[in-house]
Amino acid sequence: MTTVEGDDVSEPMRPSDPLREADVRRGVRILLQQPLLHADRHHDELALVRRYQHDLATIFADGLGYRLLVEPGLARLYKTGLDHDGTRGLSRRNGTPFDPRRYLMLALVLAALTQSRRQVMVDELVAAVRSSAVDADIDVDLDNLHERRALHSALMALIDLGVISERDGDLEHWAERHTESLLDVHRDRLGVIVAAPLGSFATPDEATATSAAPSAAGGARIAVRRLLVERPVLTLSDLTQEQQGWWRRNREREREWFRRTTGLELELRAEGALAVDPDDTLSDIVFPAAGSTKQFGLLLLAGLVETARTGSDLPQAPTWARLAASTAKATGDQVFAAWRTGLRKSYRERPDDAYTDAIDLLIAMGLVRIEDGAVLVHAAAARYAPRPELVTSRGPSGETSLFEEDS
Repeated sequence: MTTVEGDDVSEPMRPSDPLREADVRRGVRILLQQPLLHADRHHDELALVRRYQHDLATIFADGLGYRLLVEPGLARLYKTGLDHDGTRGLSRRNGTPFDPRRYLMLALVLAALTQSRRQVMVDELVAAVRSSAVDADIDVDLDNLHERRALHSALMALIDLGVISERDGDLEHWAERHTESLLDVHRDRLGVIVAAPLGSFATPDEATATSAAPSAAGGARIAVRRLLVERPVLTLSDLTQEQQGWWRRNREREREWFRRTTGLELELRAEGALAVDPDDTLSDIVFPAAGSTKQFGLLLLAGLVETARTGSDLPQAPTWARLAASTAKATGDQVFAAWRTGLRKSYRERPDDAYTDAIDLLIAMGLVRIEDGAVLVHAAAARYAPRPELVTSRGPSGETSLFEEDS
């Protein structure tokens, strides 16, 4: 065992085995990306996790306070949340985030599935959802198209997770056409999908706060590591005094821990750190990247940084530069005017949507915040320095626009 002065826990040092370390690191990355693996869809990945399940369970438990469950046909990593972080929720297949009504439908479907047979017609499941809603004293009108679409999103999310699968029929068009569908219910996966029993919590806030609390054994170490794993930007000013002290003592060692266990590279800065994946595969949001929203977001970020440096009308702080909302929007308008011809048609027609979507993306990346009527830009934003060049299909080699058309 080795210890680092000032650290709150010791970690074992084992003889180096590069091949084993690479396989274990791949297993860590697989589970961080896909916390529920099952044999129908992830045969090779599940085999790797089963092979190194002891190493993986130790890394997750000791390093992040996560629990890994491995069974013959599945593996489930119980990741713990980051309190009130709304940037990493479920999304519909078109990329639109789940709204509260869709989460409600998801909860009702899960409740209904616990009482269903292993095979169920979609109309039977809908009837069970109505019953679950009545039991919970929730008003649900599944004759309403918007409600059916919300329920359909929940069903498709569970199909994507592998909790249910369609054996026969046309579930894709059920909301609009009332099509029939026969569903298989995978009860082993259903039994592990919910991270914690909710019956012991009186309010949603209580459930969130409890699930986000680091284990007593991990303390600052686990809290800080979770932040770096789940968000790309770590800000010292967001940490408690205890966490800040731990980070300053151990950040060089943490850089090596992250490189060895997750493949992430930590860029250390006075304001905190930035977790970068050299392979561009671990994050659920790749940025910078192709697509109108991400490309416009990158250009907007550069504009906001420049405005913060030269034209901010609010007092500045070491980590977050503050811009009045009107100033940030004016910057967005200037960026839009300069690059509008490269944007997709929907953005050209609705400039405010381009700005709103880009700001939402930057918030999800931890580079921007909205606070007290101001737009806050993180110091890490300065590392993103695009050198844009707009080309068209009339270019000498048939180039396409810098902005890849996306739906």
